Amino acid sequence: MESLNLSPEQRAAFADLLGRKDVDVLRSMLSLVYDAAIQAQFDDHIGADPHERSEHRRDQRNGTRSRGLNTRAGSLDLEIPRARNSNFKPTVIEHLKRSERALISVIQEAFIGGISTRKMEDVLAAMGVERLSKSQISELCVELDARAEEFRNRPLSEKYPYLWLDALYGKDRLDGHVVSNAVVIAYGVAASGYRDVVGIDVVDTESKESWTGLLRGLRKRGLTDTKLVISDAHEGLKAAISTTMQGASWQRCKVHFYRNVLAHVPQSRKLEFAAAMKVVFSQVSLASAQRAIADVRIRFADSLSKAMTIFDVGIDDALAFLAFPLEHHKKISSNNPIEHLNKEIRRRTRSIGIFPSPESAFRLIIMILIEQSEDWMTERRYMTPESLELVLQA
Repeated sequence: MESLNLSPEQRAAFADLLGRKDVDVLRSMLSLVYDAAIQAQFDDHIGADPHERSEHRRDQRNGTRSRGLNTRAGSLDLEIPRARNSNFKPTVIEHLKRSERALISVIQEAFIGGISTRKMEDVLAAMGVERLSKSQISELCVELDARAEEFRNRPLSEKYPYLWLDALYGKDRLDGHVVSNAVVIAYGVAASGYRDVVGIDVVDTESKESWTGLLRGLRKRGLTDTKLVISDAHEGLKAAISTTMQGASWQRCKVHFYRNVLAHVPQSRKLEFAAAMKVVFSQVSLASAQRAIADVRIRFADSLSKAMTIFDVGIDDALAFLAFPLEHHKKISSNNPIEHLNKEIRRRTRSIGIFPSPESAFRLIIMILIEQSEDWMTERRYMTPESLELVLQA
C-alpha cells in the first residue's frame, strides 16, 4: 500500500493514451498518475484495501470529493477519497505542487493589483491553466511565505567546502512603478557530496552591502569550513567575500573571465586568442599553467595590449581551482552550476513577465529552489565525500 502500483485498468488506460498520442495525452497521463498515487496513500491511511477485512484497519471509506488542480501540464479534475471518521489530505499533491501554488498566488496578487483580465488570461493560457477556483487561491500567500522563511532560515548543520554565488535580475511592480530587483543566490556542495541551495534573498541591486548581508546570514545559520567561493568579478561581491569569508580562497568564474578578455580582442583574432586561453585552463597544475601563460604573453603582449592587461590582472584568480583536487576542476572553475539553476528559474517564470510585487517574485523563485534542492537530494552525489574530505583537511 505504500508504493504506487497501477491497476490493470490504469495500465490499459496508459496504453490507450500512448496509442492515441492526442494533444491532451500528457494531461491525461498526469491525471492517472495522481489518481493512482492518491489512492495508494488513501489505502495506507485507511489501513486496508477496498473490501479487505483487516485487523489493521483504521477507518472506513466514505465516497469522494472533487478537486481541481492546476499544473504546468494544465488543469486536472481529481477525485479525493473521503474517510468516515478522519481527515485525509493527500500529501503527494502538496509535495509536487508548491511552485504551481506560488504561481497561483502571483495571479491572485495581480488581480488585486488591477492588472487586466486579458493579460492574466494570457498568462494562464501560457501555463496551460483553464480556470482558478477561490478555494485554490485562498490563504496560499501566508502558507507559502511560512514555508519560504523556514527554508531560508534553516540551520546549516553540514560543512560546505565549496560555495557558488550569483544574482538573477527580474522586474516587478513597486508603488505603481516597474522596478528591477536582484535575486541573490548561494549554492553549495556539502561534505556529504550533495548539492544544496543554502541562501537566497531579494535586494534592490547587487552591492557590497547586499552580498555582505546574505553571507553574514549564512554564517549565523552555521556555514563553516568553506574553502573556495566561486563567483564573477562584481566589485561589491568581491568586497563582501573578503569581508565575511576569511580563510576561503576566491575563484573568479573562468567563463566570465573569458568574456571580459575577449571583449577587447578584434573579431579576426578571437578564435586564436580563445584557443591560447583554453590551453592555459586545460592544465592540471599551477606550474604547467604558468608556462602556458608565458606563451600567451609572448604571442599577444605587443599586438593586444588592452586584452593582455585584463588577462594579467585576473588570471591568478581565474586559476585558483588548480589548488584543489583534479576531479573537481571542471565543476569549481566556473559559475556554470548556478547559471544552470538561473536558466531553470527563467524558464519557469517567463510566463509572468513583470511580477505584481517583489514578494510574489520571491515566493515563486524560492519554491522553485526548494523543489530543486529536494530533487538534488534524491540524485547521485555531485562529488564524493572522500574527495571533499581532502579539501577540508588541506
